[in-house]
Amino acid sequence: MKTALTIAGSDSCGGAGIQADIKTMITNGVYAMSAVTALTAQNTTGVTSIMEATPKFLEEQIDAVFTDIVPDATKIGMVSSGSLIEVIAERLSFYGAKNIIADPVMVSTSGSRLINEEAISVLKEKLLPIAYLVTPNIPEAEILSETKIHNKNDMVMAADIINRKYGCNVLVKGGHSISDADDFLLSEKGQQWFYGKRINNPNTHGTGCTLSSAIAANLAKGMEIEDAVRMAKEYISDALACMLNLGKGSGPMNHGFNVSGKYAQEGTSI
Repeated sequence: MKTALTIAGSDSCGGAGIQADIKTMITNGVYAMSAVTALTAQNTTGVTSIMEATPKFLEEQIDAVFTDIVPDATKIGMVSSGSLIEVIAERLSFYGAKNIIADPVMVSTSGSRLINEEAISVLKEKLLPIAYLVTPNIPEAEILSETKIHNKNDMVMAADIINRKYGCNVLVKGGHSISDADDFLLSEKGQQWFYGKRINNPNTHGTGCTLSSAIAANLAKGMEIEDAVRMAKEYISDALACMLNLGKGSGPMNHGFNVSGKYAQEGTSI
């Protein structure tokens, strides 16, 4: 069985972060592992508190995984401080980690800032150069490229800047009012648009975490990058189309919509 590691923060309501990553990876057919960068007190309406792991403890979590079950892909999500990013970059380099997916989580769906300026600098200097793929949304791509994005041409330009600066493949996600969920991939194999129809579902908590984790799972299974992205977009569209409605704010998707069998069925008397 192929394996994937998520290095990210915990979401106590389960719609994003570590919890969403694990659900996504399992549903997409790989064995999921985790290293927790922070605990958050959050729900569908926002983040109320963040408690970071220490750099030493994060290092020990990563070591515990790589010295036992080596991941076929590693996805990195929310990391709120530079010292933690440095640990991640050093350890992944040390172990020669494959298929590193960097999802530069900077702002939550509810609008809460999740990373400080110092951490952004370290992310650019240490982590992006060792990533196989970076998956910024429009606001994140603006920060990484230091340009403004108003249309699809700007998305292409931003991806090119990020690619030339850091040497990684780039998927700029267009779901922030630029397009109907059309994403642009710039990879070593060329350029490709992935067109998606916007689904009228206000419950989009954790979409970025989910997409990057699905891509990581697909890469772990040996897919080429274009196929990995295409399948991940199909998965997230299907999860959104289930129209799960939980919570008082921007609710989660149904990550396990495709899970079937007797253990997934509604409870009945035996």
